[in-house]
Amino acid sequence: MSQAEYEAAIERSLMAIEDALDECDWDIDYERSGSVLTLTLEDNGSQVILSRQSASRELWVAAKSGGYHLAFENPGWKCGTTGEDLATLLDRVLSEQQGEEVSLGLGP
Repeated sequence: MSQAEYEAAIERSLMAIEDALDECDWDIDYERSGSVLTLTLEDNGSQVILSRQSASRELWVAAKSGGYHLAFENPGWKCGTTGEDLATLLDRVLSEQQGEEVSLGLGP
């Protein structure tokens, strides 16, 4: 994957997450600052942070349960340690932090 392909893939993914958050029934605020997208659960103030790592061409997710490094494997991002795709990983960590099942409705 070239750097341009990486940048396009990560931008599509972050925009899809923002769109899903705009449409979901959960009270989750988000803010993007440069290469970091911060999701804040309004019920308890906990955060999940997604950051692009251009040098390694990865997407990193930081949550209470740990840090996750995802690499792009067509058709999407996959975590090297858990084997989860980005949608599954986000739903899981958000659910853990919310204390009830959260589904953003993202595809793979």
